[in-house]
Amino acid sequence: MDALDPIESVNTFIGTKDEGNTFPGASMPFGKAHSSPIGSHYAGYRYDDQQIRGFGHFFLSGAGCWEQGGLVPILPVTQLPQTFDHKRYASAYTHDGEIGKPGYYKVKLDRDITVECTATTRAGVERYTFPGGVRGTLLVNVGQANDKEPVSASSVRVVDDRTITGTVETQAFCGGRPYITYFTTRFDRPFQEFGTWGPSGPRPGQRESAGGAGLRGAWVTFEPGPVTATTALSQVDAQGAANNLETETAGKTFDDVRNEAQDAWRAELGCIEIETDDWDERAVFYTALYHVLLQPLTGSDADGRYRGFDNEIHQADGWTYYEYYSLWDTYRAHNQLLALIRTTRSKDIARSVLAIHEQGGWLPRWAYANQETNCMTGDPVTPFLVDLWRFGHLAGFEEQAYRALLQNADGVPPQSSRFQGRSGNPNYLAKGFVQYDKRFPKKGQDTDPHHGASATLEYALADATLAIMAEALGHTEDAERLRARGLNHRALWDNSVTDRGFTGFPRPKLQNGAWLTPFTPQGPEGFHEGTAWQYQWLCQHDITGLITALGGKAAAEARLDDFFAYPDLLVDPKRTVREKWVVGPYDYYNQFRYNPNNEPDLHVPWMYALIGRPEKTSVVVRAAQTLFVNGPAGVTGNDDLGTMSAWYVFSALGMYPAVPGTGEFVPHAPRFTRAVIHLENGRDVVIEAEAADVTKTQVVQRIRSGWRSKAKDRIELAELVSGTTLVVDLRTPSN
Repeated sequence: MDALDPIESVNTFIGTKDEGNTFPGASMPFGKAHSSPIGSHYAGYRYDDQQIRGFGHFFLSGAGCWEQGGLVPILPVTQLPQTFDHKRYASAYTHDGEIGKPGYYKVKLDRDITVECTATTRAGVERYTFPGGVRGTLLVNVGQANDKEPVSASSVRVVDDRTITGTVETQAFCGGRPYITYFTTRFDRPFQEFGTWGPSGPRPGQRESAGGAGLRGAWVTFEPGPVTATTALSQVDAQGAANNLETETAGKTFDDVRNEAQDAWRAELGCIEIETDDWDERAVFYTALYHVLLQPLTGSDADGRYRGFDNEIHQADGWTYYEYYSLWDTYRAHNQLLALIRTTRSKDIARSVLAIHEQGGWLPRWAYANQETNCMTGDPVTPFLVDLWRFGHLAGFEEQAYRALLQNADGVPPQSSRFQGRSGNPNYLAKGFVQYDKRFPKKGQDTDPHHGASATLEYALADATLAIMAEALGHTEDAERLRARGLNHRALWDNSVTDRGFTGFPRPKLQNGAWLTPFTPQGPEGFHEGTAWQYQWLCQHDITGLITALGGKAAAEARLDDFFAYPDLLVDPKRTVREKWVVGPYDYYNQFRYNPNNEPDLHVPWMYALIGRPEKTSVVVRAAQTLFVNGPAGVTGNDDLGTMSAWYVFSALGMYPAVPGTGEFVPHAPRFTRAVIHLENGRDVVIEAEAADVTKTQVVQRIRSGWRSKAKDRIELAELVSGTTLVVDLRTPSN
C-alpha cells in the first residue's frame, strides 16, 4: 500500500460551507476540547465568513441545532477595542496560507497576527505570533460563544501572571438545559498588564468578573514575542480543569503538543489504507474518516472523574467515559463503522451508554453532556446498543444492556424523569401504532406523537432488532413478541393512497385509529424530517412484507427507480443527483425523491440489493458519492457528528450495514482498486477491485473470498473480524 501521510490527505475545511457544520480547527481523536476559529455561523466557522471573532475551545462536528459551543473564545489584538462585543471587535483574516489538518490549524489575521492551533484530548492550545516589536493582547471572552449559543452566566478570575480560570454556563442544544463548563487558561510566559470586563465596561487591573448573561471576560497584555495559551475544560469542577491542563500539557511546548496530536491522528487514520493516484479522492476519503473519529467526545477528566446523568460525580476506572450521542443519526452507519475499526473505544462507548441508564434511570436518545435533550424521535438507542452487542462490545454487560433496552421498549419514563423515551408507547403497545397528535406534551424539542407515523416505523425497526438480541440471549418469549411488534409498520400502510402513479403508502393515524385526513405522501404531517416517500423504505428488516405491500418485486423496483430517478442516473449521474434529488440540507418536506442529505433514507440504495437487484445499488451509490468533494462545500447536508462521513467511508469501501442487528453488510462496487482495513485484533480486511474506476458507473459482477462457498450477496461480520480478502470483479452496467 502507499506510504503517504494520512495527515496530509485530510482537508479539515471540507464541510465548512452549505451547512455541513464541521469545524476546521484542531482536535485530538474523540477529544473533549478543541481549538478552532469562530465566526458568524452557529456551528462556529463558515468558510465564506469575513471575520474571526476568536478561537473557541469546544465544538460539535456537523450537528444541526443552534447551540453548539465555541466556549471561551480568545482573540489576539494589538490594542484594546472600544467595545468588548466580539461581533464588533472581530478580526478580518485571509485564506492565503490558511492550513487545516488533523491536530493543526493556522491562519493570519489582520494587523499581521498569526494564530496556530493544536489540542490535547482535554485542552485547546494556540500560539499567537504578533508583528515584531509590538506588545500583544489576548481577549479571553467568557460571556459569548458561537453565534446563537446563549451564555446565561459566566465568571473569570486572573489567578496569577500566567493563569486565568472561570466558568461558563451555556445552553445545551435542541431543547436542553443550561450546564456549566469549568476552564483553566495558562500562558507560557507572564503577562505585564491585565484587566476584566463586565456589562458595565472595562476595569483595568481588576482580577474578577462574575454574573449572569452579558459581556464578560479578561484581557492580558504581553511584551513583544509569541505567546502560547492553553485552555483546559472540565464539566466536573475547577480542579478537574486544572488537573487536565497539568496532566496533558505540563512541560510541553506548542510544537510538542502539535506533534503528539498529529502522531495520534496518524495512528487513528492509519486503520484504513486505500490505493488511489487521485489526490482529491484521498482527501475526500480521509477527511470523512477524520470526521468519523471526532466523536463521541471524551467525557471523563484525566483523573477518570465525570459528571453523570444524576448530576453527581462518578469515576471511570480503567476505561474512558464518552458523551454527546446523536443516536437518531449515528445508529445508521457511524456506530457500526466505529464498532468495526475502533473496538476498544466502542466497548467504552457501550459502557458509557449503560452508565447513562444507571445514573439517569433510562436510556438516551440525544445525550448532550450530562443531560437528555429529547431531541429527535423514534427509538435509536435500541439498534445502537444491539449493534454494539452484535459486534461483541457488550461482553460481560449483555444482560444489563438487555434489561435496559427492554425497559425502554416496553415502558415510558415517569413524568418526573427528564427522559421522554418512547412517549408513544401506550398507543403503540395497545394498538400497534404511535398516534399522530401535535398537541401531545413534550419535555424537550421533540416527542414521538408529533411525528406518529415515522415514530411507528422507528419503533418497529427497533423492536425487530431487539428481538435478535433477545433470541440469542435465550429470552424466547420476549423475542417472539418483539418480532411480532417489528411488523407494526404494516399497520400504517394504506392501499388507498396514490401519488405519482404509485399506490400504497404509510399514512399517519389518529389515536382512535382513523386515518389522518387530508393526507399527501409528499407532505410533512406525521413524519419527522421526511415524508412518506422517504419513510416507506424504513422497514429493511421486513423485505417480504414491503414487497407484498408494493405489489411484488417488479413493482418495488419500479418505485425505487422513480425514487432515485434511476434512468437519469445512468445518463448523467452527477447532474441528476444535484438537480433531481433533494438538494438542500433542510428540505425535508414536499419531496418524493431520495434525500442524501438526511438520515431516514440513507439505507435505501441498498434496498435494491435486498429485493434482488444489487447492480442498481452500485449505480445509485456511485451517483451519491459525487456529492462528496474536496472543498468547503464537500459534505452533503449536516455531517451530524460523523454520520454522513461514515456513510461515505462504507460506500467507498464497498459494503454497508443496511439492516441493524444482523451483523451483515450488503456489498456494492467499491471506489478503490485496493483498500485494507487494519482491525485492532491484528487481522486485516483486504478489498481488491482491480478494475475500479471512479470516472465510470460500475456494478459488481462477482465477489470472491475464502469464506464459505456461497453467493456473496452478504458479507458477514464473522468473516470480517477473522480477517479476509474480498476480490471484487466489476463491470459496466447495461441500460
